[in-house]
Amino acid sequence: MPPVRASLVIVSRHRTETLLRCLTAVRQLDHTDFELIVVADPAAAAAVRALDLPLKLVAFDEPNISAARNAGIAQAAGEVVAFLDDDAVPEPTWLRRLTAPFADPEVSGAGGWVRSRNGISFQWQAGTVDRLTRPAPMAVPGGRVSLHRAAPGLAVEIKGTNCAYRREVLCRLGGFDPGLRYYLDETELNMRLAAEAALVAVVPGAQVHHFKAGSRQRSARRVPRSLHDIGASTAITLRRHGASAEEIAATRDWLHRGERIKLIRLMVEGAIEPRDVGRLQRTLDAGFAQGQAEALPPMLPLPQGPAFVPFPAGPRPGRVLAGRIWQAADLRARAASCAALGEIVTLIILDPTPRHHWQHYDSRGFWEQAGGLFGRAVRTGPKVRLCAFRDRVVQEQQRLSENRPISAET
Repeated sequence: MPPVRASLVIVSRHRTETLLRCLTAVRQLDHTDFELIVVADPAAAAAVRALDLPLKLVAFDEPNISAARNAGIAQAAGEVVAFLDDDAVPEPTWLRRLTAPFADPEVSGAGGWVRSRNGISFQWQAGTVDRLTRPAPMAVPGGRVSLHRAAPGLAVEIKGTNCAYRREVLCRLGGFDPGLRYYLDETELNMRLAAEAALVAVVPGAQVHHFKAGSRQRSARRVPRSLHDIGASTAITLRRHGASAEEIAATRDWLHRGERIKLIRLMVEGAIEPRDVGRLQRTLDAGFAQGQAEALPPMLPLPQGPAFVPFPAGPRPGRVLAGRIWQAADLRARAASCAALGEIVTLIILDPTPRHHWQHYDSRGFWEQAGGLFGRAVRTGPKVRLCAFRDRVVQEQQRLSENRPISAET
């Protein structure tokens, strides 16, 4: 069966370096029928233009991720529109797997799993969210796609850094609410899908790695600079979905308590000063008040984009390089050379310790996993395992082969 034709939208603002790394990984996707739409600030747009790739480029420099995504949707001509954050990196199989469920005409949306900063643990798998923005976990099978019928007032939550929607549905609903400049942008859209009892796919095999780079809202260490937009977006979403005055007040208190717990934890860790707790909570309260007072413009349908522009991607051969920590510099240089020749390269570097493993995507175009020969990769595994170097490399190859092409270690 041919892949579902897709438009991939990536929004970036003032993070040119992470955007270019993301685009390097996008060029390694094995999907054979998609177009790429980049919505970015002028400096990043210039850097992307210099790559001389066949893509649709939209210059946009407002601190509003919803409006930026809508600008991307307006350029989309694929049957499905997928979204990826600029500080995320997709596995080579990501887009093909994420869009495959749309072969079923009933499917309106799909979301994949998101790996955390260490590249191995999961930051997000599956969940629901109710009309008062309260999330809950959702049990799904880990080894296959599962379909879930949303219900009015209870949405299937799929995350903006790893999601896709049928373009016809997305445009009819008006895309993302531009009143939500940051936070709850995809959640609110998922609620509108739920109002239509939409069928949503959860796709465990469609995986991205999310590194949460610094932004206007938070530092690179994930310390909040302001909670204003979180408060505003929460209040707007509640109003959009018919919450009563009592429900809005109760949710405001619930949000206030939850954010205070996070701030106190950051204070104990030394990431913020005691005075920052009150200051940041005041920004939350001010944002919530603004969200209660703002007008709620109607969500108008979005236009279909101009002609489809195929992006050059498709399956590539895989290669694994493995060695000891003292060989790291030479191995990284070799990995970069192989990636430049068009291979999907996984580099495994082991040291003689029980150190936990981590994994990241190098901006030169290869994946690197490093850690102790006797340490654990998957955090639920044993803390220490005794094994030979060759056996450990084979074990990691088998685990990684679920998401990318893997050849024998060389």
